Amino acid sequence: MAVEIRPATQEELKDFMRVAANALVESPERYLGMEPEFTFGAFEDGKLATAHAAWPFQMRFNGVALPVAAVTIVGTLPNYRRRGNLRKIMEAYFALLHERGERPIAILHASLAAIYQRYGYAVVTTEVNYDVEPRYLRFAYDRPVPGRFREAGDDEFSLLVDLYRQFRADRIGYIHRGRIAWDLGVLAPPPSGGVLNRFVYEEDGEPLGYLVYVIEPVRSGQKPNQTVTVRDLIWLTPAAYRAAWDLLGNTDLASRLVWGNVPVDDPLPHMLLEPRMLHATAKDGLLARIVDVERALPPRPYAAEATLTFEVIDEICSWNRGPWKLETSAEGGSISHTTEDPQLVVPVGTLAMLVFGQISATEAA
Repeated sequence: MAVEIRPATQEELKDFMRVAANALVESPERYLGMEPEFTFGAFEDGKLATAHAAWPFQMRFNGVALPVAAVTIVGTLPNYRRRGNLRKIMEAYFALLHERGERPIAILHASLAAIYQRYGYAVVTTEVNYDVEPRYLRFAYDRPVPGRFREAGDDEFSLLVDLYRQFRADRIGYIHRGRIAWDLGVLAPPPSGGVLNRFVYEEDGEPLGYLVYVIEPVRSGQKPNQTVTVRDLIWLTPAAYRAAWDLLGNTDLASRLVWGNVPVDDPLPHMLLEPRMLHATAKDGLLARIVDVERALPPRPYAAEATLTFEVIDEICSWNRGPWKLETSAEGGSISHTTEDPQLVVPVGTLAMLVFGQISATEAA
């Protein structure tokens, strides 16, 4: 059986979306805007068996913008599984990224992390989930909030974008959102019967944060029965953060509040009178694959000036293997192959966790 690894043509794009939607049990409408050049598929005897695509995104990388391949719609039709098609795609796609030299890191959110860790991906962020009754959003210490929230108008999209950009500026793993990402995510229409709320926090007319959430009715007897789902909470000052939870704590008709994409360093558990009532749970967040060590590491700013020699273990990307010498500074770093003895030997997945700050070197050891 002949297997061809290549992008889809414009004529094949509809079938490409069908294969992805079948594997992921999602609507093809989620992939609006996908172009043939973003795709990479495995075709057996001319028929699409495995779909793979990647958006050309930018990501915050410890405070700088880094072009990344945001992998999506990976899936194989049931009758073509267990034939090694995805591995062939991964090998060819990583080689293509290396050859082009444009996107040294691939990222994705996985339905199953085990699928991707076989190919050098690693879990580089942790996402926390809160599920709390609003009446428990009471703080251990009273602090005055000098500003207030107001409703954001339909014409203030650019303000939300600007606040998001300021918030993500020095962070790592945050995606640069285009308009489609906003419209399909944070600002997507609420479920049937629900209401989308957008509020901006201001002090003396200066915007310092925003809160986007959805309220849905739950028909269950006479008790408070609404569910509040937080979609985005952006804060530039502690007061803006505190004000957001004061507002959410006053949703008197809600019996449940959920936030499913909480940063692992979110301060709320340290501030509440009864933090256990958040019912916080954690799961893997972003997965990342360092496709090109030589291009990925230098742009990232580092906390100290230092020199490190290390050897990379990489089963797929041969150009990553061997000993490297990295010199770091607050402005970035420089890296080159070296003949010096490595101070440590690291699998490429572990290197990704270190570079993203998911684990420390001590934890890795």
